[in-house]
Amino acid sequence: MSTTPIADYALLSNRHSAALVGRDGSIDWLCFPRFDSPSVFGRLLGDEAGHWSIGATGATQVTRRYLDRTMVLETTFVTPTGTVAITDALAMGEGNRGHDLGKGAPHLLLRSATCVEGEVEISLEYVPRPEYGLVRPLLDAVDGGVTAFGGADVLVLSSPTTLTVEGSAVSGQLQLDRGETVAFALHHRKRAETGTARVWSQSDIGARLADTVSAWESWSELHQAYVGPWRDLVHHSGRVLQSLSFAPTGAICAAATTSLPEAVGGARNWDYRYAWVRDASFTIEALWVAACPDEANEFFDYVTTSAAGTLDQGGDLQIMFGIGGERDLTERELPHLEGWRHSAPVRVGNGAWNQRQLDVYGELLSAVQRLSDHVFDDASRVGPTASPDKWGGPPDLAPVTRRFFVQLADTAARRWEEKDQGLWEIRGEPRDFLYSKLMCWVALDRAVALADPLDAADRVGAWKQTQAQIREAILTKGWSDRANAFTQSFGSDDLDASNLMLSLVGFLPADEPKVLATIKATEERLTDTRGLVYRYRSHDGLEGEEGTFLMCTFWLAQALAQAGQTARARTVFERAAAFVNDVGLLAEEAGPVSGDLLGNFPQAFSHIGLVNAAWAISESERRQKSPDPGNGTPGVSDRSESTSA
Repeated sequence: MSTTPIADYALLSNRHSAALVGRDGSIDWLCFPRFDSPSVFGRLLGDEAGHWSIGATGATQVTRRYLDRTMVLETTFVTPTGTVAITDALAMGEGNRGHDLGKGAPHLLLRSATCVEGEVEISLEYVPRPEYGLVRPLLDAVDGGVTAFGGADVLVLSSPTTLTVEGSAVSGQLQLDRGETVAFALHHRKRAETGTARVWSQSDIGARLADTVSAWESWSELHQAYVGPWRDLVHHSGRVLQSLSFAPTGAICAAATTSLPEAVGGARNWDYRYAWVRDASFTIEALWVAACPDEANEFFDYVTTSAAGTLDQGGDLQIMFGIGGERDLTERELPHLEGWRHSAPVRVGNGAWNQRQLDVYGELLSAVQRLSDHVFDDASRVGPTASPDKWGGPPDLAPVTRRFFVQLADTAARRWEEKDQGLWEIRGEPRDFLYSKLMCWVALDRAVALADPLDAADRVGAWKQTQAQIREAILTKGWSDRANAFTQSFGSDDLDASNLMLSLVGFLPADEPKVLATIKATEERLTDTRGLVYRYRSHDGLEGEEGTFLMCTFWLAQALAQAGQTARARTVFERAAAFVNDVGLLAEEAGPVSGDLLGNFPQAFSHIGLVNAAWAISESERRQKSPDPGNGTPGVSDRSESTSA
């Protein structure tokens, strides 16, 4: 059973797959060749699922950092006899720069150890266990390393020293003196794939590591220009969000892991290695602040092609897809894994894939509208449907994409009165969730604004009429005098943090009395003793307690900032941001007593919340210094002043 705190892990990514490295130098999670592939190392979820550790014998102190403007990790071990720095990275493709980050990545994990003071003994343990620990591969020592064969995977470990092979595990020790460097690599391929996994020389590993550092530096230099409060946190969150994106398709994972629990020992353990339309749309918007939206067209093409045909047949937009565009994400359990800190079951797939959630229409069209200056700029389009033969005259959209966006608005207009499972994927009976109605209103609001480039002027009248109907329903059925707040669903008195979005999406002014009352109710009755915000406190059809969500706490900070209550917003922001670990990563929740990070990790939603709340506070402070005669709601042009491509 893994007892390592979630906060002790750092993320590695090549925009194809991800690894988690503990403070002790152990890689306890790695999926090759994709984020959602079965793990090669999975000790995070069970001792028998494999790991690869490199550390300093007798270490008395450990510190970590990401190299400047990169997601390349450096861990420094101090021992009684010396100090060693271990650098870890998932290799980018050779020569990747700027927007090409991750292109042609070789599915190669790089690890380099340099003695910077005195002398240090390095110890290594390599225990590959493909397919979530079901495969105990055949290991064979070869010149320059060890090969592993078993199941569908081929692995080649490159090592500068002879290692000891015992059964299906490898170990070794190596003495380093000051100035000496040794490098290791793990190369993966599927047996059915062409090409080979090979032994890498010391010079080749060093060159790939240096080139990967340069690739990240180039991406950051091109993308990150935000200047404002918590600048370093915002920029780092932008790199984390980019790390969770899947380069081949433009999909964006909700998190890098599966089945890390919302409560220790609980059963609220889900697989987050897929692309939620909701999360990815919010991510695209956050990247407008923390980076730039140049990858937006890739994402829109991914969603359009993944959902192809569903709206034509009168169906719903599926809420999530596999990162390659897969639709069937049937959930199953892995009973041979005991889970992190006995938090079973371990799940693969996600049963929410076929839920109805009406909010996705508004979230996706909101992202389109927010990025409209870029999306409709034919000079800088990217992605498969952006090829010249698939576009009309500028400025224009690919016809298939334009048609899809119009269908989103039409479907929201047709279905807004229907019940659904809501934003939080509640597994009980469908309800009239206020947030779902709100986002249908958003879908139509954004579609009206985009009517000309969507070639949909003939629909504007009907869209506006339905908008008015939704607005009236929310204002009359969504408000509770007893709760003195907008509530989770029509006819309910239960609070829900998603109602903080009423002002953030422009439905009501930020200083409207009922908005302020809802903010106050959230602060007073939907927080724990630390002031962290729950999503909701009502029964959701699942066993176990619902924890506080860092994303919702950032929402509260954002709503306060937009209402002009900047000092309070800063306090709430810093309350949530205090839970970043030593390398700037956030999970989904913070434990109620210990404050330990809980939930899948790192969590895109939490970093999205951080970015958008920091932006809102920055804009609020700017407006207070230089009052704007407008309504103060930030839009595309506002963001473009503080960011660049």
